[in-house]
Amino acid sequence: MSGHSKWSTIKHKKAINDAKKGKVFSKVSVQITHAARQGGGDPNMNPSLRMYIDKAKSVGFPIDKIEKAIQKGTGEGSEGVVYDDSSYEGFGPYGVQIVVDTLTDNKNRTVADLRNIFEDIGGTMGESGSVGWNFETKGYIVIKCGHMQKSEKFGGEDIYVEDDTEEVMLNIMEIAGVLDIQEADIDGVKGLEIYTEYSSLASVRDRISELGYVLVEAELIKEAKTLKELTEKELEKVRSGIERIEDNDDVQSVWSNLKE
Repeated sequence: MSGHSKWSTIKHKKAINDAKKGKVFSKVSVQITHAARQGGGDPNMNPSLRMYIDKAKSVGFPIDKIEKAIQKGTGEGSEGVVYDDSSYEGFGPYGVQIVVDTLTDNKNRTVADLRNIFEDIGGTMGESGSVGWNFETKGYIVIKCGHMQKSEKFGGEDIYVEDDTEEVMLNIMEIAGVLDIQEADIDGVKGLEIYTEYSSLASVRDRISELGYVLVEAELIKEAKTLKELTEKELEKVRSGIERIEDNDDVQSVWSNLKE
């Protein structure tokens, strides 16, 4: 099976965002709270929560703040927080199509902020469906071809054990809802990029988790069917505009039909 790689793009975005640690911390905190609200506060029973906790740890998010974010989601010691998961559409400079995924506790604030950002970068917010027709939603999962083994030493860190890549691939190919698989290098470790049907992301992710493989990413992606080609100078302006959108605390992902 084959597909087009997104992992290098994700790593590039992560490298950019890690330089803005405050905003990264804010976003992972919201993700943890939302995951705990949706599936409970036990990471052993909630694959999404476990994945976001691992993500938080990888960027240096403190353990005590992880626990507080979980408590906000489950309502322990407070009223709890409910986040709205919404997408917005619009046009950037030169008519580039943009879809923005958000997670927010205040939709009115988010919409107003996004409208202002679109105008500032030379674009405009669109109605629902104005560009969405050009984007196909799929599930996207990245895993390491291995599992974590409990440390024999009490209190010691678990040990990563590599599995046979071909065997891992064969096991995953049998999971209902998997569309495509591609081998990938995950920070020097053998891994796989897995594309799923839109409605099968959660079930495929959970099944992979049951098999014991290490989850790195699991998200819905929106891929443009037709792409827009620009000059290098035009590309710089659009990229700068997209970064402005990504910097907003309520924004989780930004998708465009830009041909890089």
